[in-house]
Amino acid sequence: MSVVLNAGEIARALRRISHEILEHNKGSQSILLLGIPTRGAFLSKRIASMIEEIEGHEVPHGTLDVTMYRDDLRLRPPRALMSTEIPISGINEMHVVLVDDVLYSGRTIRAALDALSELGRPASVQLAVLVDRGHRELPIRADFVGKNLPTSSSERVHVLLQECDESDEVVIEAQS
Repeated sequence: MSVVLNAGEIARALRRISHEILEHNKGSQSILLLGIPTRGAFLSKRIASMIEEIEGHEVPHGTLDVTMYRDDLRLRPPRALMSTEIPISGINEMHVVLVDDVLYSGRTIRAALDALSELGRPASVQLAVLVDRGHRELPIRADFVGKNLPTSSSERVHVLLQECDESDEVVIEAQS
């Protein structure tokens, strides 16, 4: 395994993403961050904290479980549903920023868009990812990227976060 981002580099990438989100949306007044569990939810909380530190007020954030909207449910082993937590203000007329750890084929984000459409009508939907590794199968791209990481299809990218893995780093692993 090869470490491509350490804890400091992850923190800097998330701070840059936070500033880019604020710049793109001309402030934080109508931003709603929704993290895709598991690691996207933790990244979303970190970004919300950074934006709060920058702007001086809290930014609504929550989680969006996309499990039941995936097109590969029957191809994967069953997994427990995670919670979807939408702030009381809802998503209508908000600039929703979906947050995930790794953007790969685009299928998770397609599922997230389907799940989001059942919850309301946002003013816009944007995507923030810590790592974009390429190999898209769908026409989806991230608006905010921590690191573009060209990989081969035979490699795996693992994002490890303190909240669930006891360390912060991004590693690439060759599959056999």
